[in-house]
Amino acid sequence: MPTYLAIAQLLIAIALIVVIMFQLHGGGMGGIFGQSDSVYRTRRGIEKSLFILTIVLAVVFVIVAIISVLYS
Repeated sequence: MPTYLAIAQLLIAIALIVVIMFQLHGGGMGGIFGQSDSVYRTRRGIEKSLFILTIVLAVVFVIVAIISVLYS
């Protein structure tokens, strides 16, 4: 595998981990104490941007992984 593909895959993986860690979970700790999590809500603002960025980074990560397998 070429060095630039390995570096790109590493950077994308780190970015993907960071974006996933920044996302909020809907229920949180409230579900443990009986809080209802049946309320439907849509993603808005930065939450929606993080969600889309997560999908884009995951797709790019898979594409780079496939390219690196083809070149090895």
